[in-house]
Amino acid sequence: MTEPPAALERERQKLIAEITKLGFVLPGSLTTRHTRCSSPGCHCRSEQPVLHGPYHSWTRKIAGKTVTRQLGAEQIERYGPWFDDARKLRALIGQLETLSLQAAEHLNGWGRK
Repeated sequence: MTEPPAALERERQKLIAEITKLGFVLPGSLTTRHTRCSSPGCHCRSEQPVLHGPYHSWTRKIAGKTVTRQLGAEQIERYGPWFDDARKLRALIGQLETLSLQAAEHLNGWGRK
């Protein structure tokens, strides 16, 4: 046996095709928050509070350090799909790794009793 089964190869090709459809990908996480301030008379402190926000932040690691950037609504609209595509890429890579493990097990007879 020198090649994985045809079904595994077809699945690999489908995963690669999905990866090629992705656009730009941004690493890290995107968080949206609403907050209260410290002013006692502010509407955010009322019985039915209206919180401040939304505040959007992008957090990622750069050279082992956590870096956070605040993003405006226009930036969220522009870069939102890039964060979505990064999530899709991570999921597709995970599927490709699982498929590759299956191919290696098949070719080497690993996992057989």
